Amino acid sequence: MKLDILAIGAHPDDVEMSCGATIAKEIAAGKVVGILDLTRGELGTRGSAEIRSKEAKEAARILGVEVRENLGLSDGFFQNTKEAQLAVIRMIRKYRPEVVLCNAVEDRHIDHGKGSKLSSDACFLSGLRRIETELDGESQQAWRPRHVYHYIQWKELEPDFVVDVSGYMDKKLEAVFAYRSQFYDENSKEPETPISSKNATESLRYRNRNLGRLIGTEYGEGFTVERYTAVNSVFDLI
Repeated sequence: MKLDILAIGAHPDDVEMSCGATIAKEIAAGKVVGILDLTRGELGTRGSAEIRSKEAKEAARILGVEVRENLGLSDGFFQNTKEAQLAVIRMIRKYRPEVVLCNAVEDRHIDHGKGSKLSSDACFLSGLRRIETELDGESQQAWRPRHVYHYIQWKELEPDFVVDVSGYMDKKLEAVFAYRSQFYDENSKEPETPISSKNATESLRYRNRNLGRLIGTEYGEGFTVERYTAVNSVFDLI
């Protein structure tokens, strides 16, 4: 299956929290989207890897993505090694996405920056035909995505562009809150984490609303780029 967009996250819920509305909008426009989780989030303070896996499946169903895979790299300890790069390369060559969305280039959680660099490096290396990979016993062809964009996570990084996601926030939040073990629950007896607070839950809407305000729409999701963003005409900008 060929994807238009492959969204990569270090942990299940990274993608939904950061670019879930963008994904929902692109799917509504007919694009084929998949999600690749690098780890199972097994070091998470709340819930478990098994619970998170079920939640990720439900979130994918809500968003309407075609495929969701998990590489099972070591949460908290994975590194940008040759082996990890090859694992991501196999997925890129399997799905041949035009666009890859990946973790923030810098963030509070160390896995986010590591995941960002790992995904970016794999996108470049995947285009080198002398790197040979196999999947299910078959040789893979080289493939390099046309664009690699980095979504914004905990830190308020300055975006290079903002996607108007007005009309898709409710879908995003429905997908995010499929991760019931991770977010605010006044009845939960588990330890509180940065994302389980009521403030963090409310921030999912007001941060996107503020980006929308800055671009003259109701809601927005921001991204950073690795190279200049090109347009055919100044009228391409909204």
